[in-house]
Amino acid sequence: MPLKAYDLTGRTALITGAAGGIGRASAALLAEAGATVHCADIDEKGLAGTRELIADAGGTAYVHPLDVTDRAQVKATVATVTAAARLDILAAIAGIMHSGTVLETRDEDLDRVLAVNFKGVLYACQESARAMIAAGTAGSLVTMASGAVDAANSGLLCYSAAKAAVVQLTRTLATELGPHAIRVNAVAPGWVRTPMTDRHDASLQRQAEAAMVRISPLGRVGEPEDIAHAVLYLASDASSFTTGQIIRPNGGVAMPW
Repeated sequence: MPLKAYDLTGRTALITGAAGGIGRASAALLAEAGATVHCADIDEKGLAGTRELIADAGGTAYVHPLDVTDRAQVKATVATVTAAARLDILAAIAGIMHSGTVLETRDEDLDRVLAVNFKGVLYACQESARAMIAAGTAGSLVTMASGAVDAANSGLLCYSAAKAAVVQLTRTLATELGPHAIRVNAVAPGWVRTPMTDRHDASLQRQAEAAMVRISPLGRVGEPEDIAHAVLYLASDASSFTTGQIIRPNGGVAMPW
């Protein structure tokens, strides 16, 4: 049983991007802490794997196929969740990555990344916040930013811009939703070994990881579980006086004020 402040027994959480990586690890950890988790993702096979993982550990999970870029689908998913129980937690984790220099960037590249990484987070936060306000819930919204917002990253314009927009969304929502007792915070991970980062060229992947290991005081890259613990903190009562903040589990590769 987790410490009392981290105990999510009786609470309901919606996690987008739950088919793998940080989303799957977060769903599993929130379920371990006692929450009933609703796992949403466009990857239905991955969702089934997440549900099986949680069920095998004795948790309760439901799955919802979801394209986060479709506002109507997001609204319907939140409605399905709240028809069964009060929504207490949103972890908006779904995201994609695109590589390319500024001069190579096409409209379709920018549109797709912004649609998933920013609009998808916006839609999930809007619909979840509306449900929480209607129910009088003192809830928590957790967004997923990135360590990319703290540095100039060649080749990651679309991704970095979208994540910077998520940071500003988080701060604005924290200001607007605070009077409703809804907290809003972001997690900005450093390099984490996930299916998304594994899609890159293997040679470049090894070079990038080696570079991160060299500059990290901890001498390693992150794992999804490292980030899931930050999500749990922000979702739980342990962070009851925390809102509008950017939590940076990055192995020390960036230490902004």
